[in-house]
Amino acid sequence: MRVLTRHGRTAVAVLAVGGLLGAAACGNDDSDSGSSGDNGDITLVIDVFGEQGFGYDALYAQFEEEHGVTIQERGRGLGVGDYDDRLFQQIIAGEGAGDVVALEDGTIPLYYAQLERFVNLADHGLDARQADFPDWKWDKGVVDDFVLGLGTDVGSMALCYRGDLFEEAGLPGDRDEVSALYDSWEDFLEVGRDFAAAGTDASFLDAATNFFNAVSLDIAGGSSGYTYFDLDDNLDVDNPDLRTTWDLTIEMIESDLSANLNTFSDEWNAGIQQSQFAAVACPAWLAGVIQGGADGAVEPGLWDIADAPGSGGNWGGSWLAVPAETDHPELAAELVNFLSSPEAHIVAFEELGNLPSTLEGLASEEVQESTNEYFSDAPAGAIFAAGVEEFRAVHFGPQHEAVRAEFEGALQAVEQGEMTPDEAWEAATSNAQLAAGG
Repeated sequence: MRVLTRHGRTAVAVLAVGGLLGAAACGNDDSDSGSSGDNGDITLVIDVFGEQGFGYDALYAQFEEEHGVTIQERGRGLGVGDYDDRLFQQIIAGEGAGDVVALEDGTIPLYYAQLERFVNLADHGLDARQADFPDWKWDKGVVDDFVLGLGTDVGSMALCYRGDLFEEAGLPGDRDEVSALYDSWEDFLEVGRDFAAAGTDASFLDAATNFFNAVSLDIAGGSSGYTYFDLDDNLDVDNPDLRTTWDLTIEMIESDLSANLNTFSDEWNAGIQQSQFAAVACPAWLAGVIQGGADGAVEPGLWDIADAPGSGGNWGGSWLAVPAETDHPELAAELVNFLSSPEAHIVAFEELGNLPSTLEGLASEEVQESTNEYFSDAPAGAIFAAGVEEFRAVHFGPQHEAVRAEFEGALQAVEQGEMTPDEAWEAATSNAQLAAGG
């Protein structure tokens, strides 16, 4: 693990990032003395989510020492759904949220209509950070000139797969040879059918929902630029990209390629441990989830990482924002600035594998030359970082997550034999209207 230092190259890099720790202190003259190192009994609360949090423990310790504050993290262990439900209620109520809060990719649009409940980070000089991020990542954290949040990680796509199970099915196990098996998602399904025809004990993929989400984001990025809500936030279930994604997912189910698991559930973890599936569409953050789900039952060197089908795309990632209710807006903005710096991103990457969203972090030696021992020493950093800057933005409406849940539920009903594909499509599109508020 690497902690930011005051000396040498690291200190220079940190201070160069938008005037880190200095720029944030010059936008507000409240009683918080940003870098005085003596802030009495101030405690800053930061709300995050996920089984392992965001990998910030060492960074907290440094910020505490340099600013004379205490940092209290909340939410570690919460799934993003439970976390977002609680956070939204707190933001609307104007009480209960942390001084700094994480806003996840699928739900950050919920807060665009609640800007008065947040601190504009531009008032603390953090609009100077724009050049640090890819345009698509920066833009999703900004509404007009209001800087709502600065980016943490990104969820660029790859394929996580079991090389031993591929070889058992007569397919290559080498990551470069696996990547060469397919260009499109249609090609990928052909590979899956070859795997299924070999009659191993494993299914090709874990679940229809993971496949559906990965395909949806890739196809939308290359075509309409949206999934469920158009660029004016109108629900559009007639979007041809959505129908194409649905049809490919139904084709995958009907080809018997899915293990029919509920992603991230105890059953899904058991599926990893018992080698029930051979591959999963894999955003950068999912590699750590797979290793954690294996819980020692699958030895290192069996999982590997190859290129994703299609053009990749992004699934997930977060931003850090400051609710207006904070008593310490300047210090909270400094903490956001600190944790979203390239150097801090590298620390979090080395701790948990969270892929930086800053261009400098992505290009760093620590990321580009990193390998993942558990995933057969795959060059994970280079694989996941490839092309992040050129990702094509996909627009999400405010009720993106609620509508997505309706489509996921309908696909699970098809997997379980509870609905025909036509019945499921009708249910998904009808329920989506209700979820969208119409």
